[in-house]
Amino acid sequence: MDKIKIVIIDYKLSNLFSVEHACKYFGVEPIISSDWNELKDADGVILPGVGAFADAMYNLNDLDLIAPIKDYIESGRPFMGICLGLQLLFTESEEFKNTKGLDIIRGQIKKFSSIKNEKKIKVPQIGWNNILKKNNADNWETSALKSIKENEYMYFVHSFYAVPSNQEDILCVTNYEQIKYCSAILKNNIFATQFHPEKSARKGLIIYENWLNKIKYGK
Repeated sequence: MDKIKIVIIDYKLSNLFSVEHACKYFGVEPIISSDWNELKDADGVILPGVGAFADAMYNLNDLDLIAPIKDYIESGRPFMGICLGLQLLFTESEEFKNTKGLDIIRGQIKKFSSIKNEKKIKVPQIGWNNILKKNNADNWETSALKSIKENEYMYFVHSFYAVPSNQEDILCVTNYEQIKYCSAILKNNIFATQFHPEKSARKGLIIYENWLNKIKYGK
């Protein structure tokens, strides 16, 4: 299946064009859309995002996208979340106020503390940081990270991080100011990253290539 339909969900809080460019780099012309009907026959869906959790959930609800996203994921087709798109998959976030998320991945979104061991910490984390396997997870080699070496550096911009209830959902972790947190998840057909692959130079683009190739060729 060389020609595939990839939908990038537009909920008005997204880094749409850098994600679109990453897909186009590998010969895939994605559809950017807020229309839930586009998800019905999609081969792959990407939920990007930059901004506030509560605003994102409000917009998803206002655009009638919550149920279609859940239905799409339930179908077993490939789904990719990026940054805020990862966080929205979780049960709830403590950002500003406790806000309910999509509750597809059980767990919470917490804020980096600005003080750690009496040391002031820069929040948000902005810049390059490395990714580490969670317990040398075998699923690394079956995920979109399969050709990425452990300790590779990716680009992060975030003040909040995910705390999954099930440790098995964690694909990789990252350390920031002595805080080890989940930087990517893999659960069935869901692959999501806290970092921005599309902003992580060649290695980040390879993640898109791996994810798209699995849809195209099943490997």
